[in-house]
Amino acid sequence: MFPRTLLAVSALALLSACTVGPAYQKPGLATATPLPGGFKALDGWKVATPGDLADRGDWWTLLGDPQLGMLIARVNVSNQTIAAAEPSYRQARAIVREHRASLFPTIDLSGGATRSGGGGSGSATNYSSSGTRYQVGLGAGWEPDLWGRIRNGVTGARAGEQASAADLAGARLSMQGELAVNYLGLRQADAEIALVHRTVEGSQRGLTITQNRYAAGIAPKSDVLQAQTPLANAQADLESLTQNRATDENAIATLVGEPASAFKLAADPAWTTHLTDVPTGVPSELLERRPDIAGAERRVAAANADIGVARAAFFPTLNLSGSGNSSSSSLGNLFSASANTWSLGLSAAQTLFDAGARKARVEQARASYDASVADYRQTVLTAFEDVENQLTATRVLARRYALLQTSSSAADQTEQMILNQYKAGQVAYTDVVQAQASALSARRALLTAAVQRQTTAVTLIQALGGGWKAAT
Repeated sequence: MFPRTLLAVSALALLSACTVGPAYQKPGLATATPLPGGFKALDGWKVATPGDLADRGDWWTLLGDPQLGMLIARVNVSNQTIAAAEPSYRQARAIVREHRASLFPTIDLSGGATRSGGGGSGSATNYSSSGTRYQVGLGAGWEPDLWGRIRNGVTGARAGEQASAADLAGARLSMQGELAVNYLGLRQADAEIALVHRTVEGSQRGLTITQNRYAAGIAPKSDVLQAQTPLANAQADLESLTQNRATDENAIATLVGEPASAFKLAADPAWTTHLTDVPTGVPSELLERRPDIAGAERRVAAANADIGVARAAFFPTLNLSGSGNSSSSSLGNLFSASANTWSLGLSAAQTLFDAGARKARVEQARASYDASVADYRQTVLTAFEDVENQLTATRVLARRYALLQTSSSAADQTEQMILNQYKAGQVAYTDVVQAQASALSARRALLTAAVQRQTTAVTLIQALGGGWKAAT
């Protein structure tokens, strides 16, 4: 009896190596030829090899700001958006373990004791009886995975876990990038405040000079009024910049997990824009590190496994069961041979008619798979668009920055020349006001362009999944 049972179990184990699900083939990733300054030429689709787990390094060091690095370290630990994504990943891992457990038998142990008694009376005889009976049982059950239903479920759950890991990496990269952008906005506000402060001081000196000239009868009253206008405008600009700085500071506080009212980030007088050199040709393979692309590809794998689960419903299910029980009125004899009983069983079930429900579920799974492939490819195309836009912005901003440098330098020289001419009585104060306004505008435009170049570098880093350096 035992050899035959062992042979049957072995045969079922061999059959369980079969699967009716389709073999998974990774969807194509759009390839691109790295052209000078970008990669516009799409050459079709190649097999995806997601690299979202590759080490990207500390991409923020490209911006050359140690304080930014310290803030990003706090984001990685204390940001609540990242903290909310992490339990989803742990849940996905637990789901994988749950599905994998279905591949193994389940074993149950039961035990109990029963006390019974009874009594009766008669005209001639009185009697009573009572007793205790002990039971212990051991049962096992196993469903051989003949058609791959359970294994496809495990495969799908594992793909879901990897997609959840990609979502977590995406949340982390997004929060890091958002912090960098807010930090650059705050530093831009600090730099503009410093520029406008100098303008206020210069306007105050110009007003004093004009008032002295008016008092001496050299300048008209209109010169004094014209000198007051840029001073008041510059002071109003300071208030707006202070508000903008506070907004960025509060956003940083939230990102690092602190109440806005308790977070302060002091101005850094030594801060300067660190213009990062972006490579002109970027390999498209770097896009495979994007967490959203990796997550989309893993969801395709999960949808493919669902097809196998749906197909397995067309085949019969088998269940093996076994049990052993022992029952005795004496606890000492509970495990004796005479008290033991055992049983082995094999059952099979097959749905003969369901009005097309199983076929419909397979069609649903295939439709879901096709949709996930389309979503994946759309994610890839969007990624190419993001990178191309940022590379274009990088080139344009570099040329724009060079032109604004020339403009700002010329405006500074013009401002000084016009002021000297006014002191010599050669021009009206209107010319001074215009020169000062043009110089301030040129300085602020140059600063804005420099910060835009840094912000664009951050956006490009995010579009590439974390920098443009290939993993070592």
